[in-house]
Amino acid sequence: MEISPVYRMELLEKVEATIWQKYSSYRKVEQYIKLNQIWKDTWTADFNIEYFTEGNNRGKINLSETLAKLAVEMPDKLLKIAIDLGIETPDFIPSIPTFRNKLKDDYKNASTSFEKAFHNIETDPQEAVGHANSVLESIIKEILSDERFEDIEYSEKNKHLVRQILKVFQLNPGSPKMPDEMKAIGSSLITVSQAIEDLRSDKTLHHGQESEKYLIDQPLYAYFVVNACATFGLFLIDFYENKFPKPVLAFDIDDDDLPF
Repeated sequence: MEISPVYRMELLEKVEATIWQKYSSYRKVEQYIKLNQIWKDTWTADFNIEYFTEGNNRGKINLSETLAKLAVEMPDKLLKIAIDLGIETPDFIPSIPTFRNKLKDDYKNASTSFEKAFHNIETDPQEAVGHANSVLESIIKEILSDERFEDIEYSEKNKHLVRQILKVFQLNPGSPKMPDEMKAIGSSLITVSQAIEDLRSDKTLHHGQESEKYLIDQPLYAYFVVNACATFGLFLIDFYENKFPKPVLAFDIDDDDLPF
């Protein structure tokens, strides 16, 4: 992944400041950095942690030096740590921090799938793509479970799910009142969802494949799919919450309970 030196420096400063703010002690900071290591075998991790060798902090983690080496040798790892910490990364997967926060409260199954997708991007791209597909399914089913949409019938296929939710949102390409530009966007959303589903079915092992079949084996494609999933999913959630706000419950107030 190409990340410019200027962007690395900015990211480096933000990551270091956020880690100290979040964990505050050397012990917790070291523990967090260790949790980001991937062990190739019993003795070899994907990156080394640097420690102070003299002075009052001898033997404690040197976070600044550790992150500086990551910025040079593994900038993609530094980027993943930044995203994990919730730091905005506008040039790389910008939707993810916001999307993750949106999912936590009201879309728990989608949240679980997205965490699995995100954390498998580098180590198992196929698994990441499979879980990204599940995220969109979960979000759409959660929205369509709203009792206001109880007359909607849908199948298990993403393409059909997207068609139904666009109909509910009145964004379907067949709507006579919709501008041509919005019809194009609606069609594109259907195409994107179908492509992600097809990738999962045809280019991963989730449905079983013959030995000669091409399978996704590069994080590059997984990053693209997870990013697309986050952008699409965030749009669906924001549109739903904006256009179909949850009804406010009215409570009867007994006059005897009033303080005057």
